[in-house]
Amino acid sequence: MSFDRTIKIAPSILSADFANFGAECEAIEAQGADWVHVDVMDGHFVPNITFGPTTCAAIRPHIKGVMDVHLMIAPVDPYIEAFAKAGADVITAHIEAGPHIHRTLQAIRATGARAGVALNPGTPASAIEPLLDMIDLVCVMTVNPGFGGQSFIASQIETTRKVRDLIGNRPIHIEIDGGVDPKTAPLVAQAGADVLVAGSAVFRGGSVSSPDIYGQNIRAIREAAQGVYV
Repeated sequence: MSFDRTIKIAPSILSADFANFGAECEAIEAQGADWVHVDVMDGHFVPNITFGPTTCAAIRPHIKGVMDVHLMIAPVDPYIEAFAKAGADVITAHIEAGPHIHRTLQAIRATGARAGVALNPGTPASAIEPLLDMIDLVCVMTVNPGFGGQSFIASQIETTRKVRDLIGNRPIHIEIDGGVDPKTAPLVAQAGADVLVAGSAVFRGGSVSSPDIYGQNIRAIREAAQGVYV
């Protein structure tokens, strides 16, 4: 998993057909997805319950590229090893999920996975400053975590810009999660983001039997984001 700042589209399988996960993962990759984003929710840290390590292990053989696992759970530390063994390439924990985020990031890196830290909309960018030499990714939440299909929180564009300034030349991805579509993609790309998580904006209108629509949706987001650099 090499580092670069080109725009990467990471469809969230939270918006996929739950009865057909393997085929959905294969379809979005075939249609141009760079990463596959897995939103793990526990009904405690966020008000929803989704997937566990066994789901990740089941879909891993269907994913050729990066499996990006976003843990919206508390506590985090007891489950890190299980998600790593399930094949996660990137494991992201929330800075708000526990008292010892430094220890959590150490534990993620000890498994060999890349370590990410996520910021809720109410958390300032400055919270990552003590962690910059321990992380591979910062996930800026542009919705409140817990559900797909929410509206984009525009104040997070400035948070993204501040995160980019703090990162400097370090090889750290900036990921945006929430409300990403062709309208919002250029706003966050201009602020410094390079990984764009999109759920409904990718899966809407398509299916495993009509995957070309996934491709159209992915291309629309990518082209809108890349357009800020033209």
